[in-house]
Amino acid sequence: MSLADDIKNKASSTFATAWETRKGQKVPAPQDLKLSNEAIHFERATVLYADLDQSTSLVEEKKWEFSAEVYKTYLYAASRLINDAGGTIVSYDGDRVMGVFVGGRQCNDAVRCALKINYAVKKYVQTELKGVYKNSSYNVKHVVGIDTSELRVARTGVRGDNDLVWVGNAANLAAKLTAESADYATWITDRVYDYLDDAQKLSKGTNMWRSWQWSAHNNDKVYSSTYWWEF
Repeated sequence: MSLADDIKNKASSTFATAWETRKGQKVPAPQDLKLSNEAIHFERATVLYADLDQSTSLVEEKKWEFSAEVYKTYLYAASRLINDAGGTIVSYDGDRVMGVFVGGRQCNDAVRCALKINYAVKKYVQTELKGVYKNSSYNVKHVVGIDTSELRVARTGVRGDNDLVWVGNAANLAAKLTAESADYATWITDRVYDYLDDAQKLSKGTNMWRSWQWSAHNNDKVYSSTYWWEF
């Protein structure tokens, strides 16, 4: 079979085959799903994207070693905190990491994680960077985007080289939120905000969140915060 025939046949069978769907209780690994049309359905899951800001200019303007160190330290901090908060890392994409949270407190867990990432960047990553590169004016900036929605996950790729694809609003909009201003390190949708306890909303009685009309997506209401959670 030629390469063209293989791709054509795969497209034909994928579009023509009915989906098998089962309910999800935990975040799956790729081997938990078939490469055929099988999906796991979550009535609700929360997606967190942690994204290093202005990475293009970082790579263009700084030495590669410095850029690599910023990438590594940021992604390590974000990843450790996602795991510590009960989330599951499902992908890395260049300068960002995607985590998925499930369970009854998924939004609160994800938001607290985001605030801890902000603390880690300011108090640990930036501090250690300045300790080594004393004359550097570079400041590590980042954006975390979070949304929650119904999600389905399927396995995609080819045999021996495949991964999971997450289909649903939360996966798309959490990623899209990371394009917002890094002056506010954490961005969440109103769906996430509505699930938050006061501990994730208030700091000494003051609301940590500012509301916006999101012009990039139908003027939806979203919230941003500059606050952090010490650990």
